[in-house]
Amino acid sequence: MLNQLNQHAAVRAAFTQQRKNPALTQPQTSSGQLLFVAAHGMLWQVQQPYQETLALTGNRVARLDARGNAQPVRNERGVSQISQMLQSMLAGQLDAVMRQFNVSAEGTAAQWTLHFTPKQARVAQVLRDIQLDGGAYLQGIRIDMQDGAQTDIRMTDTRDAGPLGELEKRALGLP
Repeated sequence: MLNQLNQHAAVRAAFTQQRKNPALTQPQTSSGQLLFVAAHGMLWQVQQPYQETLALTGNRVARLDARGNAQPVRNERGVSQISQMLQSMLAGQLDAVMRQFNVSAEGTAAQWTLHFTPKQARVAQVLRDIQLDGGAYLQGIRIDMQDGAQTDIRMTDTRDAGPLGELEKRALGLP
């Protein structure tokens, strides 16, 4: 099923993200657009309730301004690590994923769910598990943390990305 994900070199989608934190009474919801380019990273463009674009490339997280200039995001080690894991999963890089996670799968190629639980004790102290679900494209990501926090991302209008714009290429380090 992971191999099915890497059939798409570049994907665009709309997303809705809901974050639940035991310390907060209400979940936080945001929505926007994302672009994933295998082996290069992803652009995460929040449009509601505020506007922000993040470039997640390898182990780097940067905030982009309106002109596409990148400012490194500091103290986001957890975001960077989870981003790297998701990029490996979305690119279908089985060896990288299997080194870090125990993986279980259910469903069919048309509708599947993958569960990832960390192998490393240090990671397992923070991250409970990651669940991906989808069909031809990824439709959802759920990240459960040990402290009870949960992030649920649902994707719609998922499609092959088509040609990238100049700002997108620059943000992802493409020629």
